[in-house]
Amino acid sequence: MIPLAEFKQFTEQQPAFKVLKPWWDVLAEYLTVAMLMIGVFGCTLQVTQDKIICLPSHELRENLSEAPCQQLLPRGVSEEMGGLREVSGLKNNLDLQQYSFINQLCYETALHWYAKYFPYLVVIHTLIFMVCTSFWFKFPGTSSKIEHFISILGKCFDSPWTTRALSEVSGENHKGATAGRATATIEASAGPGKASEGEKEKVLVEPEKVVTEPPAVTLLDKKEGEQAKALFEKVKKFRVHVEEGDILYTMYIRQTVLKVCKFFAILVYNLVYVEKISFLVACRVETSEVTGYASFCCNHTKAHLFSKLAFCYISFVCVYGLTCLYTLYWLFHRPLKEYSFRSVREETGMGDIPDVKNDFAFMLHLIDQYDSLYSKRFAVFLSEVSESRLKQLNLNHEWTPEKLRQKLQRNARGQLELALCMLPGLPDTVFELSEVEALRLEAICDITFPPGLSQLVNLQELSLLHSPARLPFSLQIFLRDRLKVIRVKCEELREVPLWVFGLRGLEELHLEGLFPPELARAATLESLRELKQLKVLSLRSNASKVPASVTDVAGHLQRLSLHNDGARLLALNSLKKLAVLRELELVACGLERIPHAIFSLGALQELDLKDNHLRSIEEILSFQHCRKLVTLRLWHNQIAYVPEHVRKLRGLEQLYLSHNKLETLPSQLGMCSGLRLLDISHNGLRSLPPELGLLQNLQHLALSYNALEALPDELFFCRKLRTLLLGYNHLSQLSPQVGALRALSRLELKGNRLEGLPEELGNCAGLKKAGLLVEDTLYEGLPAEVREKLEEE
Repeated sequence: MIPLAEFKQFTEQQPAFKVLKPWWDVLAEYLTVAMLMIGVFGCTLQVTQDKIICLPSHELRENLSEAPCQQLLPRGVSEEMGGLREVSGLKNNLDLQQYSFINQLCYETALHWYAKYFPYLVVIHTLIFMVCTSFWFKFPGTSSKIEHFISILGKCFDSPWTTRALSEVSGENHKGATAGRATATIEASAGPGKASEGEKEKVLVEPEKVVTEPPAVTLLDKKEGEQAKALFEKVKKFRVHVEEGDILYTMYIRQTVLKVCKFFAILVYNLVYVEKISFLVACRVETSEVTGYASFCCNHTKAHLFSKLAFCYISFVCVYGLTCLYTLYWLFHRPLKEYSFRSVREETGMGDIPDVKNDFAFMLHLIDQYDSLYSKRFAVFLSEVSESRLKQLNLNHEWTPEKLRQKLQRNARGQLELALCMLPGLPDTVFELSEVEALRLEAICDITFPPGLSQLVNLQELSLLHSPARLPFSLQIFLRDRLKVIRVKCEELREVPLWVFGLRGLEELHLEGLFPPELARAATLESLRELKQLKVLSLRSNASKVPASVTDVAGHLQRLSLHNDGARLLALNSLKKLAVLRELELVACGLERIPHAIFSLGALQELDLKDNHLRSIEEILSFQHCRKLVTLRLWHNQIAYVPEHVRKLRGLEQLYLSHNKLETLPSQLGMCSGLRLLDISHNGLRSLPPELGLLQNLQHLALSYNALEALPDELFFCRKLRTLLLGYNHLSQLSPQVGALRALSRLELKGNRLEGLPEELGNCAGLKKAGLLVEDTLYEGLPAEVREKLEEE
């Protein structure tokens, strides 16, 4: 086998180089990958399968090549007797070795070289194409300039100064007053003689800045200003260096011309030799003294497939050649050694952006083929005027306390929550909102909580979603007994901050992230021993067993949720130690059977086994040991039937069996007298057992998306039924006995084959029009007095 991963180093470039790859280079790259896959596939077949199979030819010919392998039967066929004359070689007990020898010999001598080495040629050609495409990324004289340019370009594009400068310019184009204020500020910083006038203007524009901006904001603004200034200097020096020559432009032309020449050479000789891939090959070797035969008819086993691959390969080469020809046209049709920022100057109003030439211009032309926004944002750092504007930015001034208060909302718990997402940093003004009870930080990198965190005296919940945070020890003491809920989401669980496991007042811990490959089997986590008050633990990962540290909190854990994203969870014996556990969720854990460890949880009240691979639930009988179990969720599995001993679960109140493969239900289900909710939607049920009428406490019954053709009349004995979902079945009529369901408030009948609705629906006192989901035509077919009852408020 020749794995494709061996060629990965030839195809992968640094992700940052993509900005210098126009669409034709990207297309050519995908074409080379496709051609490489053809070659690798052919090489794999060459290695793993027989190359050629030969059989002796019983007809002697002087010139075998003129009529190769026309007849595979010997001449001694008797048409009258309808039998075949038995022929054989020399009796030397070496038949297998003889054929193996002949196969190898004919493969080397009789088979055309193109048919033998076609897949290897494809691999070699493709590798040459890949080298030609990426050579200028590797050549020392060009790669250094490219890497330097990409580094500077990325910093210019991602810089917050660039975004603010462009937004300020955009505002100036639409609002003249804003432009006047910005100009006054720049003039104030430019000339000492106008300082007093500039200060007055600043006071008019930003009356609250002196009051609300702490000293730390000034330091932060100064630091970012110095970084921007250093970036301006890098751009200037790089421009002077690169504009001196055109080695990048020349190298790109050379490698493109080489690809075109290679394309024509490959195309010509492949078209000439592709017909040499033949299914039958005649072979003559002087081995009659050993085998008894000198003429052989051989079958090139992969000829048919190779011919198809060859035509497919030639097609890809043709498309690849067209891209190369278009590249040459683009290179010589436009003046690529000059680049003008005229459109950017007109759009932004920055009249001092200079035009560039030589390699600098050529790279900008390539970037425009990728995304012209890069050139626009890069041009900001070629402008002398923009530097003074960018220094005016300040994160804390951008996020004032008043603006943050506008983002405060009540979360699902009723707490006052502040959610911040994708900010370049954490504003210090956040800690002025002492009323915040829940703080949600998402995609904010390198957070270091300042001492001002101690001002959030009402903080009880903290969410860190892809936001690594550092917490000084003094603040750990502040949060240790105050924080009740924490949510951490990261790429790998080893990135969870260590201080999280020291919050001894924590009641809920929600962790999401993957275990690294070396720790996936061990499923290790930091010790939870200090979390004496922990009651809820939620872990979404790819662990193969329950983390051992869960046993540290087994004595007081009440809810455990394990979401394994499809990875199989094997070792579950540690669950037996969760003596007071009330709720257990094992979602997408790859379970094929109900784990026996669950049956030892005497305090268990709710069990959710959603999205596993359960096919049989014979173990359901053991749930009678879980005497407090009231909710059982077995939805989104592959369960084909429900065992009869489900009748033992008389204390069960909610049973979810939706999204399975059920076609029938056992009559013993009617003995689960405590059921209040039964969800069997999204299955293949064709009928219902009449015993369901025994469920006198049933209030919610979901039967949508099945194949029911009729309902048993006994079903309407469930007088407490409030919700009945029958949508998207094959029902042709609805029994008039539905009027006996006086408590019914929601009835879904859409997607059936009903011709009409019974007028007894008017007897359902709790049913209103809003709760009746049915086609408009059926509803209009009801008597007027029935519709009036349904429409009464």
